[in-house]
Amino acid sequence: MQPTDLIGSLAATLTTTAFIPQVWQIWRTRHTKDISLGMYIAFTCGVALWLAYGLLLGSWPIIIANSITVCLAGAVLVMKIRFG
Repeated sequence: MQPTDLIGSLAATLTTTAFIPQVWQIWRTRHTKDISLGMYIAFTCGVALWLAYGLLLGSWPIIIANSITVCLAGAVLVMKIRFG
């Protein structure tokens, strides 16, 4: 593995797993009042574009991380809309 792929994989792992506690907290409490809907819409769209970028480059660290992150951010977005 190239050093750049190692750094990218580590960064992707950290930034992706950072969303897990947020998703779990919202799922458990059903509380989303303090989460900005606009921010999560923009963020989820941005992550989807990063995923598209990774697909175009064929970069697996970008593809894997952003595939997972778009699911996690999308889950927060759906729960924000559903739970208010």
